[in-house]
Amino acid sequence: MRHVNLLLAATLAAGLSAGTAQARDDAEIRLGIDLPYEPFMYRQADGELTGFEIELGEAVCDYLDATCVWVEQDWDGIIPGLLARNYDGIMSSMAITEERARQVLFSDPYYTTPSAWFSLRDREIDIEDRDSLEGLVVGVQRATLQDNYVSELYGDLVEIRRYTSGDDVLADLRAERLDLTFLDAPVAESSMELDAEDTRFQRVSDFIKEPEHIFGQGVGVAFRQRDRELAERFNEALAALKEDGTYDAIMARYFNYDIKL
Repeated sequence: MRHVNLLLAATLAAGLSAGTAQARDDAEIRLGIDLPYEPFMYRQADGELTGFEIELGEAVCDYLDATCVWVEQDWDGIIPGLLARNYDGIMSSMAITEERARQVLFSDPYYTTPSAWFSLRDREIDIEDRDSLEGLVVGVQRATLQDNYVSELYGDLVEIRRYTSGDDVLADLRAERLDLTFLDAPVAESSMELDAEDTRFQRVSDFIKEPEHIFGQGVGVAFRQRDRELAERFNEALAALKEDGTYDAIMARYFNYDIKL
C-alpha cells in the first residue's frame, strides 16, 4: 500500500484553494473523510490509511499530478467543513441526493452499494413483518442515509438510537443494547465478519438500494459549488481509471462483488 498523508482537522489553517490546486502540478488536494468506514477507508495497525476509497483517491491524485491529503472529520460536520474550506472535496462514501446537491457540487458517481438490516445471530427477526418490529430498538449512524431510511419508514414503529460512528452502533448491538441495526452492507459485513463461524451477527434482510429519494444515485465526490473545474478534473480522472482497468483492480482487492453502477 502507498503511504498517504493525514492532516488532522485540529491543525488546519488557510491552505491551498481549489483554484491554486488546479494551477500547480505538484499541488495538494485535501479530501475530507470520516474514519473508520471499512472497507472504504480505515487505518491499519501501523496507522497507515488504506481502503477502497483511499486507494482510488490516491490513483486520482496520481493521474492529476497532485498529492492527496486526507483530512479527518466526523460525518455530521463533513459538509459544513467543506463549505468552511477545511478541505477541497469530500471523498467519503457520500451518496448523491437532491438535498445534498443543493449544498455541494458532485462528481459523476463512481460506485453504489446496498444497505441491509443486521441483528445478533441468536435473534429471530422477520424484517418483512412490520407489526413484529414494534418497540424494537434500532441503532443507526447519525445523519446518514440509513438514519433517514429508518426514520422515514420505521420511525412510527421502533425506538431509534443514533450514534456518531458505525463502530459505536456495533458495540451496542454486541452488548445487546440494540435489537437491530441498519447499516451500509459492505461496511457492516466487513466489521461483523459474517463468514466466520464464531460471528455473533447475522444479516436479516435482502440488500436495499431504494427508494431513490433516500439512497440517491450512487456515491460521488463532493465539492463546493464554485469549484466546477476541480470536479471536472476528478470526472476525467475517474473515467480514465475505469477505462485502463485501475478501478477494477482496486475494487477487486476489497469486494467479491461488483460495486460499479
